[in-house]
Amino acid sequence: MKLIAGLGNPGREYRDTRHNVGFMVVDEIARRHKLTFAMAPSQIPDTMIAKKFGVEGLLVAKPLTFMNNSGQAIGELARYFKIDPADLLVIVDEVQLPLGKLRTRARGSAGGHNGLKSVIAHIGDEFGRLRIGVGRGDDRRDLADHVLARFVGEEAAEAQRMIARAADAAERFVIAGIAAVMNEYNGGDPATTE
Repeated sequence: MKLIAGLGNPGREYRDTRHNVGFMVVDEIARRHKLTFAMAPSQIPDTMIAKKFGVEGLLVAKPLTFMNNSGQAIGELARYFKIDPADLLVIVDEVQLPLGKLRTRARGSAGGHNGLKSVIAHIGDEFGRLRIGVGRGDDRRDLADHVLARFVGEEAAEAQRMIARAADAAERFVIAGIAAVMNEYNGGDPATTE
């Protein structure tokens, strides 16, 4: 079974913000596969999951522990469902990438992302991560204000394209593994590349 975990913050005030693109991607995956989120088993508090069984089993998760504590829920999910870290893909926002750009790695550091830092603390660094570019925004603006803001105007259409492309990449991970995703999805959106 593969585990795809989208990171974000729970609550209406965070819905559709840049920091919650991980949630948006797993919501898109659930929509495509007609999966319904429900609370995880009681041993894994504060986590929504959706499961799909078949040739490639799929578990999609949204930790509701807030971004900085996501690793606890992901670690508990991986242990409960006996998922190897190599079968985990964590999806997060990335301010160091321009809006629309995706970057996938099979392992590595947190790169300053507190959600990834929490996951690494609970399961180590040998798991796949899909970083979704949300841009840095205006340097004069506080970074927290930027990531907790919603996509507006032309950004909203670009964000929808990026979320769909990230969902495609996550589905590819389930079928073909992280190396295939890195080869096919790292970089800009081919639909917008000149």
